[in-house]
Amino acid sequence: MTSRTVTLLDVARAAGVSKSTVSDALQGSGRVAEATRDRVRAVAEELGYRPNSAARRLRRASTGAVGLHLPATATRLDYYMNLAFGAVERAQEDGLDMVLLAPSGAAGGRIASRVDGLLVIDPEPGDSAVPGLLDAGVPVVTGERYLGPATGPSGAVVCDNAASLTALLNHVAERGARRPALLAPSGSSAWATALRATAGSWGRAHGVAVTVRTVPFAATPAEAEAATLALLAADPAVDAVICAPDGSAPGILRAATALGRKVGASSPSGACGATNASGSSGATSTSGAIDGNGRTGEGSRTEHDRSEGGRTEHSKPGSPGSPDAAAGPVGAGLLVASCVDGTATRGAEPPVTAVDLRPAAYGRACAELLCDILAGRAAPDTVRRHSWSLETRTSTGSPG
Repeated sequence: MTSRTVTLLDVARAAGVSKSTVSDALQGSGRVAEATRDRVRAVAEELGYRPNSAARRLRRASTGAVGLHLPATATRLDYYMNLAFGAVERAQEDGLDMVLLAPSGAAGGRIASRVDGLLVIDPEPGDSAVPGLLDAGVPVVTGERYLGPATGPSGAVVCDNAASLTALLNHVAERGARRPALLAPSGSSAWATALRATAGSWGRAHGVAVTVRTVPFAATPAEAEAATLALLAADPAVDAVICAPDGSAPGILRAATALGRKVGASSPSGACGATNASGSSGATSTSGAIDGNGRTGEGSRTEHDRSEGGRTEHSKPGSPGSPDAAAGPVGAGLLVASCVDGTATRGAEPPVTAVDLRPAAYGRACAELLCDILAGRAAPDTVRRHSWSLETRTSTGSPG
């Protein structure tokens, strides 16, 4: 390696630390242990790293703005709009303007010269703009973890997505569901991956077959309706449908009406025996624990469904989820729930049980962490958790 090719990332990999730690160590800033600072400087010297003085001047001169990158589908979803407003409000409290980045992104170096830091929300490994943003040379905070191979962010704010879906599955099981199904989001974001893995692990733990059908990350009500019609036609024993995408729940309700299924009615054969861990009446706040490495329950994402058709492992014949369980004829009940609360779920008829991810508060939390890192109030690589609540409504037989 020559001095012209050695980068901060090269030094970070060789020293076994993050890029932001290398930057802080070499500039004498941040909360870096003296031993780590000495090791980083020694590695940089050994590799022949020479800082770009022009770039350092750019980074030191505050632009008074931070950037916000949202998924390409964000403009269609209430969740991301509420999140963005929360982030803007919090950034302004620190005197920072928020710049909304184009979904296609831009060269990381050009972005770094225009903003002091970046928020990257629900980073998708398939999003070609994300690696450049993470390597832009400014502090980056992600909303949910980035599961791709690029340089990690400076910090992250995470939800325990495994726990929220578990709460929904427990709730519909307590309400009588014996054959739940999940309309899971496509893609490989931390959220999508955790939901698919949790459906499988919950089913295996409770001896219940959980049918998983993949729909677009931002599925429309029409797409959810079509998926539900196909699902119930293929497996009429399904008695609860949980949809992941924001705003898609009305499509499930339309499908139920078309098939003569009564939304909110519990199965006549009774509950499948799952324990309700999150409360079944009213709103129950739950937040996930972070382990010593800052990971949440989405660590179970490595467990995947075993069949290409999307259905997780089936229990043995005769169990509540087995094929010989009672079918769902016309007029049978169907419980409906959503992984994301919003206008569509609250205003539906009947109102739909959902997980309130508190998007405006989440946006504030992401912006607050970035502001804290920029101001030296938080160490780089800080991970914070964000709580959610389960809102139970008429669609699962709960009082509206």
